[in-house]
Amino acid sequence: MDTELTVEAIGLHKSYGKVSVLSGVDLRVARGSVFSLLGPNGAGKTTTVKILSTLTSADSGRARVAGFDIARDRHRVRRAISLTGQHAAVDELQTGEENLRMMGRLCGMSGARARQRAASLLDEFDLADAGRRRVGTYSGGMRRRLDLAVGLVGNPSVIFLDEPTTGLDPRSRQSMWQVVTGLTASGVTVFLTTQYLDEADQLADRIAVIDGGRIVAEGTPADLKTRFADQRLDLTMVDADAYRETAARLGTRVAHTEPARLLIGLPTDGTAAHVRALLDDVDPQRRAVARFAVHTATLDDVFLALTGHTAASGAEGRGAAVKRPHSKDSAASGAEGRGAAVKRPSSKNSAAASGAEERGSAAAGGTDTDKESINV
Repeated sequence: MDTELTVEAIGLHKSYGKVSVLSGVDLRVARGSVFSLLGPNGAGKTTTVKILSTLTSADSGRARVAGFDIARDRHRVRRAISLTGQHAAVDELQTGEENLRMMGRLCGMSGARARQRAASLLDEFDLADAGRRRVGTYSGGMRRRLDLAVGLVGNPSVIFLDEPTTGLDPRSRQSMWQVVTGLTASGVTVFLTTQYLDEADQLADRIAVIDGGRIVAEGTPADLKTRFADQRLDLTMVDADAYRETAARLGTRVAHTEPARLLIGLPTDGTAAHVRALLDDVDPQRRAVARFAVHTATLDDVFLALTGHTAASGAEGRGAAVKRPHSKDSAASGAEGRGAAVKRPSSKNSAAASGAEERGSAAAGGTDTDKESINV
């Protein structure tokens, strides 16, 4: 494996019964970067993370994480990674400090070292004042920060974050973004799955879009916007007659229309010279256009161009599913969900131990038993 790569996957395939979830996924993630995997529900995001974090096995293909083969060196992979799921896996009956100390002990630290590590992380995540409070009294944002801190107790080199800000308010999301940015500054690699496209745009060094179990595009956010979503000059016409006449005259040059808003969109490179030329061409008498605006390409545009659906920011947090396009079988989405869910203990007191296994700690990954059995 290239020493500059922390995650490398080649030809990953995975099916649940007759439903194919992954169909040859290739990924390369540079050390000390934020890599974001985007896609509609059922596209294969969670299954990819489960395979790379050794919670399930691929049917075929190979991958290395933190320098170790995920099939031959599962326990070494688990000691090098942390996995933080969509919901905080911390014990609400314990204090924040107790959660961190317990994880330290599960990772093999001495009592003194665990206390020292807990104090350091509470301070780093701005939880020092709340460290001796029961977690059940924490806000949602505080719990998410504590959950991430628990995952960092063992100093992992790779962190898998699955929808880390789902359900958080804007201020808490901003706080989590700052934490993630700080992690990469220390050399940690972050593998992020999210449906908040602004989050990926803000945090990711590189993005891959997965749809139907395949990677359909990969690049930097700026590169993807340039390749798959052009800038657009949006013209709002003065009335319905001007809208109809202009749309008919421009014909195939029109890239976007919104009849209810009397809006016509034309491709542009965004320069002042090109915008002026388009305005003079479309409305030489300066009577038909009421106003105009340059629409800058966003990751929403990229997502729409590649998958055929928009991914409304916060859709999953509001409980609204983003539909999977081109699905051959409506069971596909459900299959991934069934294969990806990790069953948690019903007892709150055992929640942190379950979280330890998800994060791949040394204490939780100490046997050769195949963890396929934990799939729901």
